[in-house]
Parts: sequence; C-alpha cells; structure tokens
Amino acid sequence: MPSYTILLVIAALLLLFAMLAMRGNAKSRKPLRLHRKPVMTAREQQMYHLLQTALPECTVLAQVAFSALVTAKGWANRNRFDRKVADFVLCSQQLNVIAVIELDDSSHAGRERQDRERDAMLRLAGYVTLRYATFPTQQALRADIEQLLLKKAEVVSA
Repeated sequence: MPSYTILLVIAALLLLFAMLAMRGNAKSRKPLRLHRKPVMTAREQQMYHLLQTALPECTVLAQVAFSALVTAKGWANRNRFDRKVADFVLCSQQLNVIAVIELDDSSHAGRERQDRERDAMLRLAGYVTLRYATFPTQQALRADIEQLLLKKAEVVSA
C-alpha cells in the first residue's frame, strides 16, 4: 500500500474519532438554565431617576459595557476592560459622553484600588468619572455636571 494511502486512512480515523468525541460531549452537557434578573438594583434605579430629573437635557445610559466606551489593540489589553461595566454614562443629546457616573455602595468597601484603576482606565480614554457614595441632591448633581462642562469648555478654548 502506498504511503499516502496510509496517511489518508490515519487522517480519516482521526476525523472519525474527533467527531465521535464531539458528539459524546454534546450529549453529556447539562441544559442551559437561565434566570431573569433586574437590569438595575433598586438603588441604581433611584439614581437613574435622579439623573433624569436633575439633567433632563441629557441622555442617561445605564449598565454600559466598557467595551462600548474604549478600545485597544491586542487581546491582552482588551481583556483588562472587556468585562467591566459603568453604572451610568451621561451624554449630551448628540450622544457625546459628558461623564461616567458610578454609584458606590458597601460592595465597594475594600475595592478602592480597583475603583481607582477603573477610573484611570477611563481617564486614559478621555472620560471623567464622577463617584457618589450617597445620593446627591438634584442641585448638587447639576452643579457637578455644570462645573465639569465648564472645565471642558475652558480646555477647548485654551
């Protein structure tokens, strides 16, 4: 028997074994069980409504993946942000990002370093993060955004 025939027989056997292994794997998998969950916690919903009320001229996006805000070359770099989510992204009516807003709660205790790293990552991409541990008043929130817009206007005019 010529050597190429032997190679074809071996390749066919390997293919057959691979197909059988995949078929067996598919049968042994448990069915996928999914459950609904709220898009936002009650606290996040309260903040969302506060943002909408205090800043009706803005668009408020909730639970925005970092991958919608930033990009980078190479999987190693993208892996650093691809599973991160911003609580809120405040945008102009033209959908230009004004600020990323984070609502910190008790789950952030002991995670200050990770929060600083997240903020630094967004800052590298040109975003400002505003963090609130408690709910600001509508006036304080509006003042924070107006001050931020004023700083941006000064940078553009300089």
